[in-house]
Amino acid sequence: MKLPPCAAALAAGALLACLTGAPGASAAQAAEAGALPGVNMEATVKAAQIDPRRSDHTLTPGAKAGVLLVEEALRDRHLLDAKWVDGYFGTTTVAAFAKFQRSLGRTGLAASGLPDTASLTRLGAGRFTVTHVIGPGARVSTGGVVVDTRTRSMLAEAKRLLGRDLVLLQGSYNRGGDPTSAGTHDGGGVVDISVKGMDSATRIAAVRALRRVGFAAWLRNPDQDDWPWHIHAAAVNDTDLSSQAQHQIGDYYLGLNGLAGRGPDDGPKVPIRTWEEYRRR
Repeated sequence: MKLPPCAAALAAGALLACLTGAPGASAAQAAEAGALPGVNMEATVKAAQIDPRRSDHTLTPGAKAGVLLVEEALRDRHLLDAKWVDGYFGTTTVAAFAKFQRSLGRTGLAASGLPDTASLTRLGAGRFTVTHVIGPGARVSTGGVVVDTRTRSMLAEAKRLLGRDLVLLQGSYNRGGDPTSAGTHDGGGVVDISVKGMDSATRIAAVRALRRVGFAAWLRNPDQDDWPWHIHAAAVNDTDLSSQAQHQIGDYYLGLNGLAGRGPDDGPKVPIRTWEEYRRR
């Protein structure tokens, strides 16, 4: 028995193409068919940190499909030229997303071009859903400094792995704080940690523990940033990161040290992962 066209398509797992009339249905066509595609927020945010720091156009693994949907939506709002709809969340796409955030009445940290749940959901209305949602949580006080709840949880797990406390010298949301920090602490997800009383092996072990739970972390010496010996740590995929901290995350993934000179990473080698990836391991 010959099946009707759409029934045949359903049997072949291609109902969406049948309903839209095109095998390569766009997000808008998918919406009309009642089946919205999903944007993996974890992967998309990761790409927005790494891609602008690349010297080539290598795509961030697992991010292309979601980034394309974001770029198509920005294009259709006349915020991104069609030639940049390529699955690569580079500086041009970051700037376009920042324009979209500003169109929502946002300023400052809330319009950095790094996707957050609210702006990504608004952009995708009627076009795509947001999956693997992440967020920094509320601002809280810990160890005498301010961080977000996601960062506090990450620090608690790093302490557990290390088997000792970590004393914070500087927290997050510290705009106008120490000028030697170059703006990295203006947003969320970034802390400086004391190494006082730690021997060399313990210092490295602390950096390793922080990296394991999802921080881009480095042991800094006075010659690098005019501070006494300390650990600088920035939480990968914290959506409140300042632009400067976003760049450090990107450099971390590219094997660099997070400093202005972009030298090679000098920290312990561990599998790079986000906090969410660590919790799912």
